[in-house]
Amino acid sequence: MSSAPSTNNTGFINIARRVIRIEQTAIDDLAVKLDDSFAQACQTILQSKGRLIITGMGKSGHISNKMAATLASTGTPAYFVHPGEALHGDLGMILPEDVVIAISNSGSTEELLVLASATKRHGTTIISMTGNPESALAELSDIHLDIGVEEEACPLGLAPTSSTTVTLVLGDALAVALLEARGFTHEDFARSHPAGRLGKRLLVHVGDIMHSGEQLPVVAPDASMQQAILEMTSKKLGATLICDEQQTLLGIFTDGDLRRSFEKDKIQSDMDSVHISEISSSCKYVTQARQLAVDALTLMQAHEITVLPVVDDKQRVTGIIHMHDLLKAGIA
Repeated sequence: MSSAPSTNNTGFINIARRVIRIEQTAIDDLAVKLDDSFAQACQTILQSKGRLIITGMGKSGHISNKMAATLASTGTPAYFVHPGEALHGDLGMILPEDVVIAISNSGSTEELLVLASATKRHGTTIISMTGNPESALAELSDIHLDIGVEEEACPLGLAPTSSTTVTLVLGDALAVALLEARGFTHEDFARSHPAGRLGKRLLVHVGDIMHSGEQLPVVAPDASMQQAILEMTSKKLGATLICDEQQTLLGIFTDGDLRRSFEKDKIQSDMDSVHISEISSSCKYVTQARQLAVDALTLMQAHEITVLPVVDDKQRVTGIIHMHDLLKAGIA
């Protein structure tokens, strides 16, 4: 390997800009030559009673894997099959009702040709993505999508660069077109990403993370200040709720109320002589167990509060939620 010429910072930036321009041009060209074959591919996949299999060798294999992951997460059952493995047993994973997308820039990758030929014999629909509409793979397929580019960003014209970018973009276009055709929603996306931030924000309800039962800080309206402080301290939520015998919410006493009481000299020498109802706050804001936790977060942030009572339709207390609960659950 010969030594590379020295390049300064400006040189590196100019190279990067050249690569980006070349790949932008390739994407623009892709948009222009997109035709009815793309729509036909979408209709074929939508009407299929099987799954969508994406396959490719080398760099096309990496793109295929990503494409399958994107499709699967957006409502189209899809998975990647390595063509080499398929020819040594995994071909049995592909059924007649499935649709195969075979990706090869040259359209002459031997493993893909064998796979496409074998699966087509038992009725599987083949959609090819190649840079050569007259290639063997294009001729063998039922539908062909042109991913040809005028120029690779690699100055040697060897490393797949523009061609893989175009393939990736076409795969994203396919996934989004199918997503919209299926009426795929935020909730659908969350169900396939339950551990992700979006999944938590769309699937976790207040009832899933609220404190209830013995964890719930509650005192009667005639409780003394001292009793309220002890209850608030023992439950470690920075507040206690004031409820009647039917658990109807009457008010809330927070650590902020406690500080303000001392500042205004409302507390005299004997805290037992002050009923908590005299110094508590009314509950302007509440939530319900069936509400999304993210909605509770929005309410708390809008009004700069850290605790929120949870009530039923009759204003009876069922729980309490703290900002820390939302942070711990990954909602915030």
